[in-house]
Amino acid sequence: MNEELKVLAHKIVDSISRKVKKTSLTDFYKFESSISIGAGGDVTKFIDKLAEDVAIDILDKSKIKINLLSEEAGFINGRYKYTFVLDPIDGTRNAYRGIPFYAVSLAIGKSKMSDVEYAIVKNIPTGDTFTAEKGHGAFLNKKRIGVPEVPHKEPLSSLALGINFDKVTISLAKKNKVRSLGSASLEMCMVAIGALDFYVIGKEYIRVIDIAASTLILKEAGGFVKNIYGEELDLPFNLDERSSVVAACSEELIKKIISQH
Repeated sequence: MNEELKVLAHKIVDSISRKVKKTSLTDFYKFESSISIGAGGDVTKFIDKLAEDVAIDILDKSKIKINLLSEEAGFINGRYKYTFVLDPIDGTRNAYRGIPFYAVSLAIGKSKMSDVEYAIVKNIPTGDTFTAEKGHGAFLNKKRIGVPEVPHKEPLSSLALGINFDKVTISLAKKNKVRSLGSASLEMCMVAIGALDFYVIGKEYIRVIDIAASTLILKEAGGFVKNIYGEELDLPFNLDERSSVVAACSEELIKKIISQH
């Protein structure tokens, strides 16, 4: 991976983090304000637009040319070799409700998840930064990470509940100790460090911007990511296709989960 691209990616992630933290000190009450409807069809909140504008401004001023796929702006296609797949704020509701578990997620690839070569997920409130480069491992704050060889004797999971529940997640919720944390990229990174044993979204509503970076991080940490049918995830770089997600520390655990579908 070109070092200049990685430097640019980190500049965007760190700049978004600084801007959001600074703005939260004076204009936190604005974070929940609805601005428009984003390219993906969801309501754009003030905090989403604030974060994305930082990235676009940096890219506009950069001599390095790269495509951008982002939640609000959609696909800004300059027909360059690489694309930044960006979720400016993953966990928007957590952010505007004051729950310190939300992130900026950025992946670098060409056209689909399987060719992502570099990834960053930064927990904005804490500053914890997960990174991975294809074939070179995964790291938390520059220290190598890896999933445990076997799940904990009392498995802990994060599941999509509430309005997004399905029969698999309800079944799992009855059998395991459960959390529902509200930021897909960070929840998958929690699996990568062994804080969670697995993460499940049973319904097909996760988009590539949500998980492109965290999928590489988890895989480079030795974990596994499938859909609810046990198929490899390889979403293309667009905002149209959606998927279920089963992320775990072992393939055996994934097989047990999908067998309940």
